[in-house]
Amino acid sequence: MNIKFKETVIRSLFALIGVGILAFGAATLRIGQVGLDPYTAANIGIGDTLGLSLGVYQLAINIVILILVFIFGRKYIGIGTIINMVLTGFFIDFFTWMYTDIFAIKLTFVIRAVLLIAGVLIFTFGASFYMSAKLGNAPYDAIAPMIVDRTKASYRVVRVSQDIGFVLLAFIFGGPVGIGTVINAFFTGPLIEFWNKKVSEPLIEAQVKK
Repeated sequence: MNIKFKETVIRSLFALIGVGILAFGAATLRIGQVGLDPYTAANIGIGDTLGLSLGVYQLAINIVILILVFIFGRKYIGIGTIINMVLTGFFIDFFTWMYTDIFAIKLTFVIRAVLLIAGVLIFTFGASFYMSAKLGNAPYDAIAPMIVDRTKASYRVVRVSQDIGFVLLAFIFGGPVGIGTVINAFFTGPLIEFWNKKVSEPLIEAQVKK
């Protein structure tokens, strides 16, 4: 097997696993009713308003954003971009159904706290796996670096402004905004960096070099 092809297959598999884990974490936060990341929260709110599932609406908006990224920042597009944009919303819908119909969790303060902590840890671990595969950014994640490339503005300022904008959209359309949204805003970066260094990057690179 061609070495480059083999590496791409391995990285694609890890990207797919990462998206699945990320979606499970997001569904955990959703079921706990503690708030999701700004993009997913906004998409759930707008999707519900339009009578669409998260998977269908998020795929549609991802396609729109992807067109813009293709025009203004195509270097951020890869196989991982497609895996993320097509599957994340549907995976979240599936895991939400699994929680609701199979486990039927009764929410108490303690259960919600456990789901909050578990959801954030699982979500960031999955994001780390998907990002460490190094096969392209999700359309939403490509917006900030694309703007930075063209304006030379601070990435932190652009990304925070982007997230705040989507939080406002979530509020307006009744999306699930809560403590989990705030925690994601402040701790997603550091936690992903921790998972990258301790687990994801060493594991993926070791598998690629085999």
